[in-house]
Amino acid sequence: MSAVTPALVPTPDTYSLLTDLYQITMAACYAGEGLDQRRASFELFVRRLPPGCGYLIAMGLQQALDYLESFHFSQEQVRSLQATGIFDHAPAQFWELLQDGRFTGDVWAVAEGTALFAHEPFLRIEAPLWQAQIVETYLLNTINYQTLVATRAAQIRDVAGENATILEFGSRRAFSPQASLWAARAALAAGFDGTSNVLAALSLGHQPKGTMAHSLVMALSAVNGTEDEAFAAFHRYFPGAALLIDTYDVEAAAQRLADHVAAGKMQVDAVRLDSGDLVKLSKIVRSLLPHATIFASGDLDGPEIARLQQEGAMLDGYGIGTKLVTGNPVNGVYKLVDIDGIPTMKASTGKITYPGCKQIFRQFDSQGIVKGDRLGLMNDEPTSTADYQAADYNEIPLLERVMKQGERLMAAESLEAIAHRSRTAVTHLPPTSRQMNHPTPLEAAPSISLKILTENTAKRIQHAYTQS
Repeated sequence: MSAVTPALVPTPDTYSLLTDLYQITMAACYAGEGLDQRRASFELFVRRLPPGCGYLIAMGLQQALDYLESFHFSQEQVRSLQATGIFDHAPAQFWELLQDGRFTGDVWAVAEGTALFAHEPFLRIEAPLWQAQIVETYLLNTINYQTLVATRAAQIRDVAGENATILEFGSRRAFSPQASLWAARAALAAGFDGTSNVLAALSLGHQPKGTMAHSLVMALSAVNGTEDEAFAAFHRYFPGAALLIDTYDVEAAAQRLADHVAAGKMQVDAVRLDSGDLVKLSKIVRSLLPHATIFASGDLDGPEIARLQQEGAMLDGYGIGTKLVTGNPVNGVYKLVDIDGIPTMKASTGKITYPGCKQIFRQFDSQGIVKGDRLGLMNDEPTSTADYQAADYNEIPLLERVMKQGERLMAAESLEAIAHRSRTAVTHLPPTSRQMNHPTPLEAAPSISLKILTENTAKRIQHAYTQS
């Protein structure tokens, strides 16, 4: 059987097949059972935060909406599915769904850059059941990964401070070329100053940022005899760019550069340290090159930056790669919460979910610090900020409708606007949630109406189970 596309490079034209098989087989089953057009609501959330996280920064909504807008199956894709033989017994109406299908549902979501906690929906899809089902895989992929990177980037910005220059260097460690682009976007949207990923930077309207590689120093040193020749050559074509000075001996390199600066032979605006004792080496470099910006890189993350600061490292900026774009995942899930007005829930041990279409109500103290969230229902609560102010609620709803009947309701936000929201969200969290070591996440308290609905739904499920 021939592939739909000769290369494993996803494009909007192939996104519909970028899903798990069971999403498509379930859609076929829904069609056969006459359930495909039933109105269904699915919510995407996490049951628990990753280790070391006192909050999550929601990210990836823009790409989720892009996907939903372009969702369709081409005739060639339908033929490819038919050729597998897996769907030989699928009903004829299933193929009609795919051939004519577009996403026609509504999307409720929190704004990108919003801080969230366990059980709080990042978004809710309200659509015909087959559509809401089949989009699960892609939505989880983009929301989970971008939220992971954005959360770590926000933590790093928080500990590094407002004045530090922080660059995303993770392309070579990201899990795929696509992931490297999403990682760059998420990092910028969570407060980083730039990315070394050229495609991502130019696509997002940013200037690519970077320094130089050890290989340049090694190559020119080998051919021309000295490390200084490499520095001079690099500045010849990229004057003022940061010099990587730890290929051989940091102190010796810094001393020679300082001598060149004193003699008026060279101007050194910035240097980068990629290895060694960064506390000790940064102090040496600062004493020799007091006016140069000192960048550090090399498997850095929030806790390591906090340690460097506590020990007095003289660093002005950081290049963050591996630990930003890899590691413990954000394990988001996507669960059916309502079908045709009938609340649904999962009752598996350790994986119980809340039924019904929900809203997050964020509560603040008199200083504007988040003191907690209330997880309530959409259909029995005020639906706008004005309603809450009028009712003297000290809280605001976070989920907004961002797509209606498959059409966006608002323009895409700039990365700068999202970064501002991200930073504001973090600074308004309690210190215990922001700390690097053993943070304490806030917990969303279910409203009385949600508790009652959960109890009644559980009883209904139990009764149906005992009767079967």
